Amino acid sequence: MSVVQPRVVVVTRPTELEALLARHGTRGQAEFFLASRGQSLAPLEERQRSFEEARTQILRAIPVRWRRTQLSRSQLDRFLFEPSDLVVVIGQDGLVPNVAKYLSGQLVIGVNPDPALYEGLLVPHSAEAGGDLLQVAHTGRALVEDRAMVEARLDDGQTLRALNELYLGHLTHQSSRYRISWRGAAEDHSSSGLIVATGTGASGWARSVRRNRVSPIELPEPGERRLAFFVREAWPSVATGTDLTDGEIQAEESLLVTSQFNQDGVIFGDGIEADRLEFGWGRQVEIGLAEECLRLVVG
Repeated sequence: MSVVQPRVVVVTRPTELEALLARHGTRGQAEFFLASRGQSLAPLEERQRSFEEARTQILRAIPVRWRRTQLSRSQLDRFLFEPSDLVVVIGQDGLVPNVAKYLSGQLVIGVNPDPALYEGLLVPHSAEAGGDLLQVAHTGRALVEDRAMVEARLDDGQTLRALNELYLGHLTHQSSRYRISWRGAAEDHSSSGLIVATGTGASGWARSVRRNRVSPIELPEPGERRLAFFVREAWPSVATGTDLTDGEIQAEESLLVTSQFNQDGVIFGDGIEADRLEFGWGRQVEIGLAEECLRLVVG
């Protein structure tokens, strides 16, 4: 009987240099564009070298008998992950949330190709450690940190998950109109939208929102199964209130939101507006903790 070898899925996104060349067509055109603005290709080329070296090291570290495939971020929504895949993300921290919502329990190894450029909160490992990490992940000896995810569940069965936060609001950031229901209370809102954040997202957008208001809500820790929600710039009027503008969502709870958008109401996650749920008038969505977690290899 043949034994199915492990599969390593290496995920990347276009580098700054690759994106610049795609936009301008040739290296000469890109160089001219930057020079006309007092900039140079040299820093981008140096980052490109660091990225290519990291990718090469990871690919060389994969055992010859193992299966492998490489994906760009734009291919994720068309790729079928296998339950036993080992996923290696090479790049900035933000690429990990892009991958996480397509996974269902697969182990993720985050590799930082340029520690001087990326903080490495979700991509903490060097490319040199890739071979060892793949082996311990394959044999079940890896130290894994589960990161909670947030999920929106529309009344028609559509769902959307995010690792950092979900945003509910107007597509063009006009006034967002909806009714929010939580723990037996309800209120109509006209606001700049609503965000629901995880512990992983607590260091980003949610932190920025919270620091600009007086709120008793403590942001969740990265591994904590708890969410925090914040309404942005709620407007008081004869028809809308400002009392129900933040709160915690525990493991068995959910936030219910009913749309009052005439048009362009949307829900999207982790800043990816192109991958969104339409949220038109009368639609309802429940927002709570996702059943699945990101399983991040930390050692």
